[in-house]
Amino acid sequence: MPKIKVAPMHELIKRAGAERVSKEGALALGKVLEEIGLKIAKEAIDWAHHAGRKTVKAEDIEMAVEKILKR
Repeated sequence: MPKIKVAPMHELIKRAGAERVSKEGALALGKVLEEIGLKIAKEAIDWAHHAGRKTVKAEDIEMAVEKILKR
């Protein structure tokens, strides 16, 4: 079970335009977002270490998103 709360997932799906959202649908989105988030976080840690830092900064996250999501 994902550690991301169900209520924010409901809200995200509704903001995307859904009229109704099942609990299972919200849980599924939470699971996927957690998986993607972990990949991005690990990549951001690599960027920070490459820069000689222990602290992950916003710029590390942004570069990791670019690489992971290929934006």
